[in-house]
Amino acid sequence: MAKTNTVFVCSECGATSPRWLGRCPSCGKFNTLAEEVVAPPVEKPTKKSVYSLPHARPLREVGYEKFERVSSGICEFDNVLGGGIVAGSLILLGGDPGIGKSTILTQIAANLSAKHKVLYFSAEESCSQVKMRAERLKLTCQDLLLVNGTRIDDLENELDGVEYCVVDSIQAVYTDDLSSSSGSVGQVRECATKLMRLAKSRNITFFIIGHVTKEGALAGPKVLEHIMDTVLYFEGENQENYRILRAVKNRFGNVSEVGVFEMTGEGIIPVSDYSGIFLSESRGEEAGCSVTPAQTGNRCMNVEIQTLITKTTFGQPRRMSLGIDYNKLTLLLAVLERRCGLHFSSNDVYVNVMGGIKLNEPACDLALCAALASAYLDKPIDRYTAAFGEVGLTGEVRAVQYAEKRVQECVKMGFKRVLLPAKNLKSVSKYADKISIVPVLYLGTMIKNLFPKED
Repeated sequence: MAKTNTVFVCSECGATSPRWLGRCPSCGKFNTLAEEVVAPPVEKPTKKSVYSLPHARPLREVGYEKFERVSSGICEFDNVLGGGIVAGSLILLGGDPGIGKSTILTQIAANLSAKHKVLYFSAEESCSQVKMRAERLKLTCQDLLLVNGTRIDDLENELDGVEYCVVDSIQAVYTDDLSSSSGSVGQVRECATKLMRLAKSRNITFFIIGHVTKEGALAGPKVLEHIMDTVLYFEGENQENYRILRAVKNRFGNVSEVGVFEMTGEGIIPVSDYSGIFLSESRGEEAGCSVTPAQTGNRCMNVEIQTLITKTTFGQPRRMSLGIDYNKLTLLLAVLERRCGLHFSSNDVYVNVMGGIKLNEPACDLALCAALASAYLDKPIDRYTAAFGEVGLTGEVRAVQYAEKRVQECVKMGFKRVLLPAKNLKSVSKYADKISIVPVLYLGTMIKNLFPKED
């Protein structure tokens, strides 16, 4: 009997080691090396390839390729993709268990099956379970093709004439080329590579569902995300009805697009009015709340930032932030304490962004400082006041992009006053008759405008 050769592969970076190590020597992660069986190389007869590499051409002779987009039937999903589905692309959808990944792709497959040939390759559920979900969602998709299997090689035989294919999920399928089990680093990498070759050679669009780890990252090697054309994350709490679809990679559109959905008994429906999700009805009544017009991709939406300050019961003050980067919060607390005289060293600080959205752009700095100052002084901010701008370590408020778009969103939502960087005043001067524009050069200026009675 031939000896079985094994190697240890890192689940984070894909590096290999001949023996087990507690820490990966490549990426430095702990307890990520898993044993995999290495199949001996099969000698194949050498033959000349029928495909030849095209000759190199200068850039001026390369023509433009137009990408025709097809609507998925869900407007918010199309907006996240950049306007629709591009033929021959690979779209990876990740999210926590039970978040609604299979539900939304079933709806999209049903909508596309009305005019196109669509295949649903289910590796985790039987065909009857998929049919039960379609009937529960009241979908009319009698022409939708269903296949239950786990071998990726069987899928290739079912793709004759198929234009769109859903693979549920990439961690549950395997290929015979490797002897390791499905879900391993090698299997995920090889199966994704085969799907990429099928998509580009046959011009088939693949929707691939991916599992996530307990840290929230996509399970499998990082090369899985590199292969894909579009990587989407489905976020939200299972106990809540609202879901957020975020694009972290998109070769055919903006990478910072966000879509909002609501989970109902009849499936996932898009939400076009965000005011009830990202803004609370009681804002302006309690201290520690402020509103900022956040730019996400091609759209702008007003988002509320809530802060809470309590007395520290232990020696070390606690800092906790949801939706705001922890390092950004720590930095702005230091600026407020040093430049504005607001002392947080003996207080616990908690920050939360409404609706579960994440604010990563620097334009939200001014609104976060306003909410922190409001909570510290225990004075509420007017509910029809918004703020945006980047804050530097010197306390200076710097100019940001899309100032005109942000002010326009505030006008549309009925806000009466907006605080913005002084350097952006010229670009938004045309809205002076519709909303009160307050230019801010330093943080102290903002605090005096919001709380005029404070020294």
